[in-house]
Amino acid sequence: MKLIVVAVGGVRGPLEAGIREYLQRASRYWKLEVVEVDAGAPGRDPAPERVRREEGERITARIPADCEYWVLTREGRGLSSAEWARVLEDRALHGGRDLALVVGGAFGLDPDILRGARRRISLAHVTLPHELARLVLLEQLYRAGTILRNEPYHKGNP
Repeated sequence: MKLIVVAVGGVRGPLEAGIREYLQRASRYWKLEVVEVDAGAPGRDPAPERVRREEGERITARIPADCEYWVLTREGRGLSSAEWARVLEDRALHGGRDLALVVGGAFGLDPDILRGARRRISLAHVTLPHELARLVLLEQLYRAGTILRNEPYHKGNP
């Protein structure tokens, strides 16, 4: 199973190095690809509905047709690190298809993207900037890999 992180917007600034680091670390455990889609609605007023719709179209275009996808949203179900590991392990063993994990933009995700998602997962009950959400997601993918291989990185309960 390949994991595809589909994220709205690029990364720059202070989180860039951390994102690169955890992408490299997580790639030791998972076939991992990051796909960025343009943020916003270029040349238009930043009407939230329009931005979500246009970002949703770009997201949809980048998710392979035979790929299941999950969305990251604060309204989703929170998972502990151990639960992330178990869910991903189960998915890898029994799911078959590749899995996309979708990180939305500043205005959230288009309702069509939310409706089509197999799961809604929360990284936190607070709103996170997309760059920070991507960093947390990649760190959790790395942590899940270390949990599954019983490596010493994760100090919490298994």
